[in-house]
Amino acid sequence: MSSFLKFAWFKMPSKLQWAQFFKILNKKERFFFFLCLILFLGSGIFLASNFYFEHTFVVPKEGGIIREGILGQPQFINPLLSWSSDIDRDLVELVFSGLMTYNKEGEIIPDLIDGYEFKDNGKTFEFSLKPGVKWQDGESLTCDDVIFTVNLVQDSKYLSPLRPNWQGIEIEKISEERARFKLIQPYSGFLENLTRLKILPKHIWENIPSQNLALIPELNLFSPVGSGAFSVEEVKQRKDKFIESVTLKRNENYFGKKPELKKIIFLFFEKKDGLISALKNKKIQAVSPETLGDYFSCNFENSNFYSFEIPNYFVVFFNINKKLFSEKEVRQALARAINKEEIIEQVLNGQAKIVNSPILPDFYGLKEPKETFPFNPEQAKEILEKEDFLLKDGQRIKTIEKLPEFQFKKDLKFGDQGLEVKKLQECLAREEVYPDGEITGYFGSKTKEAVISFQEKYKSDVLEPYGLTQGTGKVLKSTREKLNEVCWPAPVEEVPLSFSLTTVNNPNLIKAAQILKKQWEKIGVPVEIKVLEVQELKKIIRERDFESLLFGETLGGILDPLPFWHSAYKVDPGLNLASYENKKVDELLEKARIFINFKDPEREKILEEFQEILIADSPVIFLYRPNYLYLVSSEIKGIETGKIMDPSGRFLDIEGWYVKTKRVWQ
Repeated sequence: MSSFLKFAWFKMPSKLQWAQFFKILNKKERFFFFLCLILFLGSGIFLASNFYFEHTFVVPKEGGIIREGILGQPQFINPLLSWSSDIDRDLVELVFSGLMTYNKEGEIIPDLIDGYEFKDNGKTFEFSLKPGVKWQDGESLTCDDVIFTVNLVQDSKYLSPLRPNWQGIEIEKISEERARFKLIQPYSGFLENLTRLKILPKHIWENIPSQNLALIPELNLFSPVGSGAFSVEEVKQRKDKFIESVTLKRNENYFGKKPELKKIIFLFFEKKDGLISALKNKKIQAVSPETLGDYFSCNFENSNFYSFEIPNYFVVFFNINKKLFSEKEVRQALARAINKEEIIEQVLNGQAKIVNSPILPDFYGLKEPKETFPFNPEQAKEILEKEDFLLKDGQRIKTIEKLPEFQFKKDLKFGDQGLEVKKLQECLAREEVYPDGEITGYFGSKTKEAVISFQEKYKSDVLEPYGLTQGTGKVLKSTREKLNEVCWPAPVEEVPLSFSLTTVNNPNLIKAAQILKKQWEKIGVPVEIKVLEVQELKKIIRERDFESLLFGETLGGILDPLPFWHSAYKVDPGLNLASYENKKVDELLEKARIFINFKDPEREKILEEFQEILIADSPVIFLYRPNYLYLVSSEIKGIETGKIMDPSGRFLDIEGWYVKTKRVWQ
């Protein structure tokens, strides 16, 4: 007790006492005193810091801005008009919401929808909206907005690219938050239609004639109103109308988890050099490496590459309406001459997967095809030899005998007349055994003498096989065959195996085309590369005016290959670019569409059967499926990779992205 009282009455020394304390210490004692004091304080700080870090963890903190650089221009921040532009889809993904969306596994999940069910064997789809959803201007989002959007998509005057997917579908309102869709027949891809249908606000658009809706920049670009995680705060435009930037701010009315980021600023560049300069000078923190071209291969300090799987693949389409590609064996030989791994390494730095099938089995979890036509140039040469494409001066050429202009078919003798006699006289005159050369069409004595002379001229072929030494003057089998041979031989046509390969003006596709050209030339097949701008390419695709085409196709979250391979889509605006036709394939693709459950095992078997037929027919050469790459500053965190359906899918988890952090107690 006494010691405690002594401790309780202890007082810290005064300044005067401390001064006296240091005076009584010698130099060595003062050194050890301060050393101990520093060690004591350092230990205390270390223990306190260690305790703090052990009992707290880092979490995202609200705030922060990211800037992304883009080559090009936005046109429509409008979900019904944005499907032809990756730039527009990026902005729409952040500003608008759909009834359904995707997660990072590529699965379709509800977005605006709270719950749903299929009825009437898949012909009816009933759903309810999440309660309390607000537009970015504070108005309530209801089923009236959904109905308005569907009707607008279906309006032929509005010309939405989504219109073909909504023909024949009816929508009925049940209440402010419930409605139903009625389909003509079950459709396995209907849920995916709902991911693409971002909803527009009826109270803003309803009084504008549908044919004028695309003509209003204020609503389509400068001040669109959506229900997404971000809203448009500012659009900067130069005097020459070039959009310099679009600034998006966090939507405080967002119905989902609010983003940590305060703003996202998209900066737009006319030329690649400007984009690269901005990246070097750290004016932007994110960019798609594909737009960088050769600069993509450079090392970037304090940056991360994120790689997303995407169902976008590239193929060589053969125009099988062209005679050169009418035989599948020739197409298969050309496929075996291609080293796909070389293309992936040299063009895409290994950031892609080999594709051998129209249904991307590795992406959708289906069986791989039995036949794939692997790289084997020697076998390619053997196939071409078998198809009579032989090497001549280093090039594959097929020699084709055509039907002669005329052929003798009848036995002829003295006294006959008609066309064949006339042709006989012409032939004998050319052979210089018919001195008078009268073309009368009558087989008289002079013609008979000329025939005898012809027979004796070619006695080894005409007379000797029959033991004759003199001509008979009659045109029988051996004489007729020789006349056909010398006067009307079958004309010969040389068909070179050579063609043009058309592609769009894209650095990666141009490089890929050049590699294909080199690989085909090694088996004796010269190729001319044609590089077109987008508008030119659209024209030749629309008219199917190409021999072969290096181009890409994009599938969706629900596998539906019908638009790409059904014979009904052979002509524009269909996507069957190879003009492929197979009745069995048509039947299988139609059957695969009417399953309610798109993951039904029977549906998967149908698609796998379709896969085998199409690969055997070989209307195209499947090449590769590139990953979508995203270059981001290391200060931006929370980005998760996975499966996305198009580049805008990188923003699906934007709510989890962050720049700032804080520590909180466990």
